[in-house]
Amino acid sequence: MNLGKPIAVGNTAEIYQVEDKVMKVFKEHLPPLEHIHEANKQEYAFSSGLPVPKVFNVTKIEGRQAIIMEYVRGKTAGELILNNMESADLYLTECAQMQLKIHAMPADPSVIGSMTDKLHKQIQIAETLNQAQKRNLLKKLDSIMFQPGLCHGDFHPFNIIIGESTVTVIDWVDSSSGDVRADVIRTYLLISEASVKLAERYVHIYCSLTGISRNEVFQWMPIIAAARLWENVSDAEHKRLLEIIRETI
Repeated sequence: MNLGKPIAVGNTAEIYQVEDKVMKVFKEHLPPLEHIHEANKQEYAFSSGLPVPKVFNVTKIEGRQAIIMEYVRGKTAGELILNNMESADLYLTECAQMQLKIHAMPADPSVIGSMTDKLHKQIQIAETLNQAQKRNLLKKLDSIMFQPGLCHGDFHPFNIIIGESTVTVIDWVDSSSGDVRADVIRTYLLISEASVKLAERYVHIYCSLTGISRNEVFQWMPIIAAARLWENVSDAEHKRLLEIIRETI
């Protein structure tokens, strides 16, 4: 199959457009059931009535895992913000309203996975944390009480596609059942890597819409920062995350 040039390249996959479909072709080093795992999560969100690309097939393309899904027309909220900073609040509000819709959905951890379990594993295997830091972080994690909701796990403006009359959320592989406030602080961390000002505006908008306080969201900061150390982040971001943990634990 001649896919042509990818329209996007991420850490785990290359994205191709073929007519009205998207082919997400995973990199060879990933676990053998990664495409099924991600497709199941996306279909769970789709079945909840959320605006998510429809999955057509889970297959292999040239020996590599792949998901074939609906192509969604539009531009990412991230692109729109960068091209029109004066309207940043408008697009951030669109994102916050969509994240709020996601958070309002029930989430069965037996189907979509537990955020708490995932955070435990990520903190335990973070090589640059010492044992005392890990103990303190896990103790804090276990002490936070919450009502679980559906969390996207990688919610940021470049995963939100805004069309003429639609707003669609992509990349559901990190979704889980967990504390929605943890999902928001992860969004803060992702946006703040580029702009702390925009990240602060986002949290302010989300809290204004929900009545959740900033302190409730930021109690999750050291935990989510520590879990993010496990990811393939830049050296500068790794250093920033460690500084956040030292300042807050």
